Amino acid sequence: MRNHTKEGTFRALQADLARIAALGTDIIWLMPIHPTGQIAQKGTYGCPYSIRDYRAVNEEYGTMEDFCALTDAIHALGMRVIIDVVYNHTSRDSVLLKEHPEYFYHNEQGEPINRIPDWEDVIDLNYTLPELREYQIETLVEWAKMVDGFRCDVAPMVPVDFWAEAVDRVAEVRPDAIWLAEVGGPGFMRWLERLHCPWWCESELLTAFDMTYDYDGYDYFGRYLADKIPLSTYTQYLCNQNGLNSRNYVKLRFLENHDQPRAKQRIPNDRDLDNCTAFSFFLFGPALIYAGQEYSNSFTPSLFEKQPIDRKGKDRSALLTSLAKLKSMPLFSEGYFDLWANDALDTAVGSYRKGDAYAVGVFRLKSAKGSVEVPLPDGEYRNEIDGKTVRVRAGKLNVCHCPIIVYVNS
Repeated sequence: MRNHTKEGTFRALQADLARIAALGTDIIWLMPIHPTGQIAQKGTYGCPYSIRDYRAVNEEYGTMEDFCALTDAIHALGMRVIIDVVYNHTSRDSVLLKEHPEYFYHNEQGEPINRIPDWEDVIDLNYTLPELREYQIETLVEWAKMVDGFRCDVAPMVPVDFWAEAVDRVAEVRPDAIWLAEVGGPGFMRWLERLHCPWWCESELLTAFDMTYDYDGYDYFGRYLADKIPLSTYTQYLCNQNGLNSRNYVKLRFLENHDQPRAKQRIPNDRDLDNCTAFSFFLFGPALIYAGQEYSNSFTPSLFEKQPIDRKGKDRSALLTSLAKLKSMPLFSEGYFDLWANDALDTAVGSYRKGDAYAVGVFRLKSAKGSVEVPLPDGEYRNEIDGKTVRVRAGKLNVCHCPIIVYVNS
């Protein structure tokens, strides 16, 4: 919220909603909107994930009335809104610590502690206490009267049976609430194991949540960009996700977020970035746009400072809008998804099929030139991204600068 506009307020964001909706956005995720802690504060403004009061809004952003006006405006544009839930820990000067110090983990001296040393500005909540669970669920129920769901920070560190109870209780006031779990990759889980922190795996969390992050796939993508693995290793892993996860799994696909470098920083070539963006959207599961990504921002803003997004970079809004329009088609959520790679050309090829309808995507991720085999009969097709004609000859399609998605409904 702080960095989306120059003003950094709910009202200023409200003025930008029509542009955001025009991208094809159907859900807005707001990072933490609550007051931040001041003890052991990081940077000038403190970390938004160090929360002082779960039941209030940060006065830096505006009033509760301003927030309600924002959610009303989001709903009026046909979008939904979810807010960040940071339930593993609070700030060191939180309302809960003041009113209920027994809700926290303590050391032998009786001092509240955190279980991850790097997070020195927060202290961890102890969910073995029924009273804490009830307080937190009551809080979620009240917010669910205003918002459409929750993105849950470090969800694996909070017991899954708590999340399951929360989902059921929230459903009483918001039956179609959206539940997104931030689940780190295997490396994060191994780190928690080394710290002797209890944690719950992704398949366990999916018994309560609607979707999780694709951090496991993102790790493979980073290794591919760094030339440590071939593209086929990455695409094969994405295909293997079907067998590695529970049947109801849904992965949130992303090229960047507030915890990772900007995509433009990692992929400076504009044509390659267009292809990587289209490829990310083409993958099975919802696609995330992190504010500023549509303007090709290369600078990752600090969580602890005021560094508004730069709106003067290359505008990718037209690309994102066309991708969102395609992704909203039932084929991309209901069709059978397949994916493979041509390593020699660093080109990914994917397809969706359902009945007589099918789509084929071709994405040249590292500027190679040549032709790749595609599962299309010879002929001319419309590229749904830019409207231009592409040709398949002898079962092959020439890889061009622009990403290609062909849709056929015979």
